[in-house]
Amino acid sequence: MCRSLGVWGCEGMGVVTSFRELRVYRDAFRASMDIFALSKSWPKEERYALTDQIRRSSRSVFANVAEAWRKRRYPKHFTSTLTQADAEAAETQAWLDCAVACGYLDQEVRDALNTTYDRIIGSLVKMRHNADRWCGPSNIVREEHAAYFAD
Repeated sequence: MCRSLGVWGCEGMGVVTSFRELRVYRDAFRASMDIFALSKSWPKEERYALTDQIRRSSRSVFANVAEAWRKRRYPKHFTSTLTQADAEAAETQAWLDCAVACGYLDQEVRDALNTTYDRIIGSLVKMRHNADRWCGPSNIVREEHAAYFAD
């Protein structure tokens, strides 16, 4: 059964089995790649400042979604990591504002990316507020035992 949570549900794929199936992950990944491509043309003097900051914050959004997915058996860790993803998305929006103010990015491009990040933030908030749908009780959501071998 698909656990649709509205903004980013399962899109008919059945139960989500990987973070890569989450719409919020895919949206954040695509937005980050768009920012990477756009920032390639920014001045060299911004390489270790604005360019580096916006690339790092945008990449951190989808990376934190992936991390939260793996922490979903622990509701507090899950929601904490989603909160970090939310904060990184907001930081990315701030850097987009800076890129416009510096003349490196057109307002229309910024507006489109900002809308995407608003949707991502909305999805993260909804996911966080519905954590019980993702974080099953500890007696139900468990990994099977795995044997570890060391040489």
